[in-house]
Amino acid sequence: MKVLIANRGEIAVRVIRACQELGYPTVAVYSEADRAALHVLYADQAMPIGPAPSRESYLRIDRILDAAKKTGAEAIHPGYGFLAENAGFARACRDAGIIFVGPSPESIEAMGSKTKSRQRMKAAGVPVVPGLTEPVRSFDEIAAFAKSSGFPIMIKASAGGGGKGLRFVEREEDLRPSFERVTSEAQSFFGDSAVYAEKFVPSPRHIEVQILGDQHGNVIYVGERECTLQRRHQKVVEECPSPVVTPELRQQFGEMAVRAAKAVNYYSTGTIECLMGPDRSFYFLEMNTRLQVEHPVTEMVWGVDLVKEQLRVARGEKLTMTQNDLKPSGHAIECRIYAENPARNFAPSPGLIRYINLPQGPGVRNDNGVYTGYTVPVFYDPMLSKLICHAATREEAIQRMRRALTEYRVEGIETTIPFFTALMSHPDFAAAKFDTGFIDRNLAELMKERGGNGDVDAAIAAAAILAFEESQQIRLPDQDDSPWKRAGREEAMKGRL
Repeated sequence: MKVLIANRGEIAVRVIRACQELGYPTVAVYSEADRAALHVLYADQAMPIGPAPSRESYLRIDRILDAAKKTGAEAIHPGYGFLAENAGFARACRDAGIIFVGPSPESIEAMGSKTKSRQRMKAAGVPVVPGLTEPVRSFDEIAAFAKSSGFPIMIKASAGGGGKGLRFVEREEDLRPSFERVTSEAQSFFGDSAVYAEKFVPSPRHIEVQILGDQHGNVIYVGERECTLQRRHQKVVEECPSPVVTPELRQQFGEMAVRAAKAVNYYSTGTIECLMGPDRSFYFLEMNTRLQVEHPVTEMVWGVDLVKEQLRVARGEKLTMTQNDLKPSGHAIECRIYAENPARNFAPSPGLIRYINLPQGPGVRNDNGVYTGYTVPVFYDPMLSKLICHAATREEAIQRMRRALTEYRVEGIETTIPFFTALMSHPDFAAAKFDTGFIDRNLAELMKERGGNGDVDAAIAAAAILAFEESQQIRLPDQDDSPWKRAGREEAMKGRL
């Protein structure tokens, strides 16, 4: 089965590797900005699909299907983001006689609308956060809900996801501007201005359950992940298992997730996302009908290759395991490494990567999408890679992550590595005392200088870059008259005099 990967970056590389291990030929697609991207270099074939803006390339269903037909690809894996949860794309693949590596378009549609999915979940006996179950476009309807339920509430885009199109509203005077902002964002991001509202769960944790299903009616759950640590509603650190979920609670989460998946005849990988209150009560939040960014932590703990399972299920095969086969082992933590400058409010930091050193050693995994000499473009999500550390205990996993972060070097652009180094050293993180607002509340503290000798580190990094460039005979711009070389020549001349 030849597989076209309709994505880019680290997830495209991840899928290519799974295909290679299964013996499947691969096809990469790329925009003009990604001509030299890592996924293009790794694939067996590569096809251009348009200019840099994603709406003219990675979101063009017609061009992706055309690339599949020209290369003879029998299946398309969408990765995550872009078209991964687009029911129209899944249906277009099916109509073209191409296997879509994911759930059916009907399942995607059933869970794509946040209000419709809430209706289905309530009917299936799945607990949901109290709130509206019908999308609305009228401010008066939102105001009526706020009056009856009381503040605070959350206003969310009905077709939303990915942390976009939602607002926390604590006071009545903020209700109208928040409503107007969310409807505007909903129209801009999702092409649908409909919204809904739900009661705010105080000090929540964000827990998600990994599920796997095949086309023969089998559905299992593969543990839970702790995804509470977020910045501006975007996950940045994930763990498996959750440090606060007991085996009994894990079973409750899992059985709920299987019930939710079966309610929409789901197959392939998927994730049931939940909010859990301080009293351990939990509620269905939404379902992501795709592979998650944070899937590696589940793979490391549960010993399951989720991408390979996706590919097998897409071919019509049964799951290679049952619920009783699954046994967790140890603890895993993932940090998402972004090309962002934490010191400048996490502003994007595109540009040339002059040098990169990936951490290694026992229990360290890099899902990476860049290399030395690669130019990070301005057009896409700034995530460079994911650093995953696995160990026997959570304490050991944290220590391993701290060690790995000290080895991780990226020169030429700014990254979020210093931020994660500070976070891993925070006592409340070590004690698992956090909720979804933890990072935003503690950002100033996390961004403080935390010791170390910056001048020495900079000198070591500069020397390493110079040595690498010399060994590779690389000449970067404005380097013909290097001050390092001038200093060396001056010392040499002194020795001869």
